[in-house]
Amino acid sequence: MGISIRKNRTGLRGEYSVPGDKSISHRAVMLGALSEGTTHISGFLNGADCTSTISCFRSMGVDIVYDGGTDVTVHGVGVHGLRAPADTLDCGNSGTTTRIISGLLSGQPFAARLTGDASIQKRPMKRIIEPLCLMGADIRSERDNGCAPLCISPARLKGISYMSPVASAQVKSCLLMAAMYAEGTTTVYEPVLSRNHTELMLKALGADITSGTDEETGRSYAALTPGHTLHSCDINVPGDISSAAYLIGAALIVPGSDILIKNVGVNPTRDGIIKVFKQMGGRIELMDTRTEAGETVADIHVQSSGLTGCDISGGIIPTLIDELPLIAVVAAHASGTTVIRDAAELKVKESDRIALVSANLKSMHADITATGDGFIINPSGDPLPLHGTVIEDAYDHRIAMSFAVAGLAAEGDTEIVHPECVSVSYPGFFEDLLTDK
Repeated sequence: MGISIRKNRTGLRGEYSVPGDKSISHRAVMLGALSEGTTHISGFLNGADCTSTISCFRSMGVDIVYDGGTDVTVHGVGVHGLRAPADTLDCGNSGTTTRIISGLLSGQPFAARLTGDASIQKRPMKRIIEPLCLMGADIRSERDNGCAPLCISPARLKGISYMSPVASAQVKSCLLMAAMYAEGTTTVYEPVLSRNHTELMLKALGADITSGTDEETGRSYAALTPGHTLHSCDINVPGDISSAAYLIGAALIVPGSDILIKNVGVNPTRDGIIKVFKQMGGRIELMDTRTEAGETVADIHVQSSGLTGCDISGGIIPTLIDELPLIAVVAAHASGTTVIRDAAELKVKESDRIALVSANLKSMHADITATGDGFIINPSGDPLPLHGTVIEDAYDHRIAMSFAVAGLAAEGDTEIVHPECVSVSYPGFFEDLLTDK
């Protein structure tokens, strides 16, 4: 059953808290399972993607205490303590689970098969299959189409130096997981630094990992040498900036808005959304900035703002790839032209987000042109008033949430056809978006 969004004529007001960071929640369970001792996780994202990760590790013999809230207890089995799953590992809709666990499974003494829903079975996995095979992994796409289901058999892994053609935290994390079972050091180079939650958490748990920028090539790198025991620790997951982004975007474009979002992770590899919105003229202030377990955390104060278009491309793209559909929505309200480039990755997310964002914004009467790697919004320089419509979300949570935000500033009703899809990352989204705090 769909949900109808009507124009907000009073502004968003109050103090908000968003769910725990999805990327960190995944990694806390994975690395907690491989640690010696018990890991207590607070602030865990109770979303379908992260519970898929819990289910997979339970299937491999890890005792995880979780009742559906925000607290998780993982009784670690150590790097070499996983057991063969009795059945196929179901990763649901989670690309993070699928790709990172593939690296982990490549170094196990048992065979495993993993798959996911219809969307996961269309998402590209060659980007992990190829480098894992270079490490000696025995991994294949069951249908020989470069997608899940994936079948992984025991193999002897060796460390490699890998030049990733794209900046991808999932590819990097996959290879670092495999590196824990390889002979010798594995180094992953990227064109620019992708989100670095895996490196930060591995270091906090005692892994022999280094990272930085290669002076000769200018590439970002992370290098792991196996053999170190991971030691459990308590992990407090900050609020997810990708979830906070929707409240930030809504407050910027709905007149009269003034909100404070508490305890949000603002890791420099994830804060591109803040930089872009500030560049557009957004009134955004980071307050009480602090460091917790290696992650930068802050409270975010946002007020409605007059916005201007800008160019978004290059190295900032990996820091806001998930937020680009929202940025396009917000840019439709800005004076001047916004150009988004270097974002062809949007085509292979849960949906073809370039096509869907363009089609839905056009349906709302916005002036937008899709390109091969992004969008041009308001090419004439003058924003057009948005009108409510029925949104084709393709069960993609980022599309559904972005256009719910659009609906708050559009005339007439905007219908989100599959609102349940937001449960993978932000189960309480509609309540937060439509209720003052």
